Amino acid sequence: METRDWMILKVLYEERNITKTAELLYVSQPAMTKRLQQIEQEFNVEVVRRNKHGVDFTPQGECLAKYANKILKELEDIRIHLDDMAENVEGTLRIGASNFITRHRLPKLLGEFKRLYPKVEFEVQNGWSNDIFNMVSSRAVQVAFVRGDYNWQNQKELYLEESICVISAQPIKFTDLQFLPRIEYKKDYKLNEIINNWWWEHFDVCPKVAMTVNRSDICREMVTEGLGYAILPSLVVENDHNLYRWNLTDKTGKVINRKAWLLYHQDMTNLKIVRAFIDFVKLHKAGKII
Repeated sequence: METRDWMILKVLYEERNITKTAELLYVSQPAMTKRLQQIEQEFNVEVVRRNKHGVDFTPQGECLAKYANKILKELEDIRIHLDDMAENVEGTLRIGASNFITRHRLPKLLGEFKRLYPKVEFEVQNGWSNDIFNMVSSRAVQVAFVRGDYNWQNQKELYLEESICVISAQPIKFTDLQFLPRIEYKKDYKLNEIINNWWWEHFDVCPKVAMTVNRSDICREMVTEGLGYAILPSLVVENDHNLYRWNLTDKTGKVINRKAWLLYHQDMTNLKIVRAFIDFVKLHKAGKII
């Protein structure tokens, strides 16, 4: 049995759904099913039975799931103990980060951390913020950078804050937005919700979407060419001084901001490498590390 197999049993027992478990652990459903079959063959027992809503655990499966929790906890305790035995901060840090933070913030941050702690290595997972949130929730990563507010009940640090802005190649009036072509891009549902709520607070017609692209930087370039306006987080255009922009505000005139958070489980700070990274991010945000 590999560590991954014990994790499959643990998460599947919590979710009672193979598809959901596969998504949380970032494996394909066929691969998940194959691993379950191999576990059943190894112990010569039936672990789960499928039903129309998901799966039910057999008594033997429940027994294995309970052992999975114990074994995973013992493995984590071993890693923590070995890590704290080292005189220096070393080991591999598992990080999840949204696509934007991975492209525009993480390389510099990790480079500076690596210069302080040269024995540290990194495993980085990137994706939509909601996917990264699921990763840190399931402990697939030790720390996570997500944009937007999620229902996180554990530890978090504010990493950055940005406004949402309308950008255009030429000056445009607020009242003209409903008549002008808009360039859309694929974004996480939290940001989409903020923008849609703002739009329907101010207009009673759908925006005239001229095209939809895959990424925010492509969207920005389309706007630069005068093909329409766009609504983007301000950090996407922070270094572009050729575009006109103004921030979204609510009905009271307050600027609508979007926050990015560093999320982690409290017990992860028992690991020296995680503790050092969290402290480093705090100092970096405060401008005490250059």
